[in-house]
Amino acid sequence: MSMKLPPFLSALVAVGALATACGQDAEPLPPRDPVIEVDAGNEDDAGTQADAGATVDAGGEEDAGRSIDAGTDVDAGTTVDAGSGDAGTIVDAGTTVDAGTTVDAGTADAGSGDAGTTDGGSDTDGGSTKIRIMAANITSGNGQDYDPGHGIRLMQGVKPDVVLIQEFNYKSNSEADIRSMVDTTFGKDFHYYRETGAQIPNGIISRFPILESGEWKDTQVSNRDFAWARIDIPGPRDLWAVSVHLLTSGAGARNTEAGNLVKYIKDKIPEADYLTVGGDLNTDSRSESCLTTFKQVVTTVGPHPADKNGKEGTNASRAKPYDHVLVDNDLHQYRVPTVVGASTFPNGLVLDSRVYTPLSEIYPALSSDSGAANMQHMGVVKDYLTPNF
Repeated sequence: MSMKLPPFLSALVAVGALATACGQDAEPLPPRDPVIEVDAGNEDDAGTQADAGATVDAGGEEDAGRSIDAGTDVDAGTTVDAGSGDAGTIVDAGTTVDAGTTVDAGTADAGSGDAGTTDGGSDTDGGSTKIRIMAANITSGNGQDYDPGHGIRLMQGVKPDVVLIQEFNYKSNSEADIRSMVDTTFGKDFHYYRETGAQIPNGIISRFPILESGEWKDTQVSNRDFAWARIDIPGPRDLWAVSVHLLTSGAGARNTEAGNLVKYIKDKIPEADYLTVGGDLNTDSRSESCLTTFKQVVTTVGPHPADKNGKEGTNASRAKPYDHVLVDNDLHQYRVPTVVGASTFPNGLVLDSRVYTPLSEIYPALSSDSGAANMQHMGVVKDYLTPNF
């Protein structure tokens, strides 16, 4: 039996309900450091309104909310809890925790959110492990961050195992917020390293345990460095991942950065282990000098990843090869086609949701996500099938 309230009480109840609804999630974000113009790459990253898709924004806050519900297909850490130990600290646990020679590939895949052929990390035959590596500088909006959700949806759509991520900012950038982003985007069993003290930090996100991590100084820029991690993949070899964001100021500066990075790699990383270097290199062409310099430690040979239409460019206008996943010869020999749903990309995928069909294969990504305001890069995906012995 319903009770009719007097008019003045009905008005008070309605006002209270409205205040409650409007107040939800209304806590203001703390101010961010101002964007350093020369490092943001706005003038060189094809970020014009036509290229960046300002007229086709993926829906701002309404769509961003859909991206946060990312954990429905992920078993929240039934195997390995990422815990606080991987929350950006430099941890050298390799001498006692290296599980490469003892971990069976099947157990490493447990709880990783296997979604059939889309999941790069499914154990194929018990004797090998498929590892999907993604380069991702896919922030959007005005803050060089992942808050709007477009980039989050794109990463969820292709389910990488290792992400070389740039502009790794989310909400307040607290440890809790970054952990929440990783959990909701990939799963609670994923690990990460994010460089500290950087305005637009680089980082690595991994389905496999991170044994050791840190950053190397980039002498050419003040608001980021080179982030690296040693990852315990199944088998006797570790995978070393280096996430880089080279300058837009010119090919000479990028070549200096590459030369410094090559020296760091040679000094630190064993030749017997696997190596991937990637991210946003801001290269104007595949013949640029920094790529020649990188050949000392990785291979740059084609054929190269492409989208559904065979187009290779990764900047917003799809004219230049800004973004790369590069690996050493040891890992390159195990490269396999990238399979997403029923689609096969023989040389890897340049992820542009504006041209991807059928879009259902990269759910929850929206067709407009790659054209969101200030989305200046496309994701790059490559797959490798490494032996477990």
